[in-house]
Order: sequence, then C-alpha cells, then structure tokens
Amino acid sequence: MGMLHVYCGNGKGKTTAAIGLAVRAAGAGMSVFIAQLMKGSDTSELVILKSIENITLMRCEKDLGFVKSMTQAEKEQMKIWHDNMLHEAFEKSFDMVILDEFFSAYNYGLMDKEYAEERIFSSLDNSEIALTGRGPDEKFLKRADYVSEILAVRHPFEKGIRARKGIEF
Repeated sequence: MGMLHVYCGNGKGKTTAAIGLAVRAAGAGMSVFIAQLMKGSDTSELVILKSIENITLMRCEKDLGFVKSMTQAEKEQMKIWHDNMLHEAFEKSFDMVILDEFFSAYNYGLMDKEYAEERIFSSLDNSEIALTGRGPDEKFLKRADYVSEILAVRHPFEKGIRARKGIEF
C-alpha cells in the first residue's frame, strides 16, 4: 500500500525534501520516477540523480521561465510536456512517483487535471506518491498521509542575494 506525501509552502526545501525521499527509496531498492514539472534549466541535483540506477528522471525540454511571462504557445507546449511526464509516471510501474512542482502546473492548468487526479489517487494502491509546490488543492491535502508545510521565515533573497549554485539550484 502506498501513501501520498505533500511538500508545500512558500519556503525553500520542498524539492530538496522530495529528492531526499527519492534517494532513500532508491537506496532501499525501490524504483523511483521523478518528474520535474515547470523546470527545464540545468540544476545541480541532476548530476547525482542521473547516476542513481533506480531513479528515472524526466524534465521539461527547456526552461520557459515563469508562467506569467509565457506566451499561449509556450503554455500549450508546457502542457504537452507535463502530460507526457504524467503518462510516463503512471503507465509504467514504479514503487515511488515524485511530481515536483506539481501544484504550480496543476493550479495554472498546465496538465490534464482529471487524468492527474485519477492516476494519483488510483496509484496509491501500489506506489508512494510525493507532490511538491505552493498552493496545494484541498482535495490533495485531504487525501494526503503526510503533509509537510515549509515556511519561509528568512531567505537571503530578501538581502538581494541571488540564487547560489549547489544551494538553490
């Protein structure tokens, strides 16, 4: 029996927590699928994740930036990428599925929401599912077995310090 994990909130660490869960599961011999929705830029965790045998990783083909700056054509392309990742995650059998930045993609309508809901909830019979992002829909919070809210108390960005390689990306 699988369980639903939600990592949400406005603080730094949602993706980091989910990746830690993936590494732990892979170390225990579980097969893990990670879909990094909304993400296409090069980040440091990719190097190590790609080297772990039990982890399959999919991401967007390129970085399209923030949703508010995307054209309609870019949003449609993003939806195609996300739907492809969802199909890959749920059409094969993985012990754990992590949908990173799921709530952003879901809330902006950049995926087939009905398919995502149906597959997430029906896959809990045999897979652990972890969802990350800000603003989770109540239907996911109600069904979740684990909910971790990451609160932003302080962040170097407030002092004008930009994202640092190896820490934020």
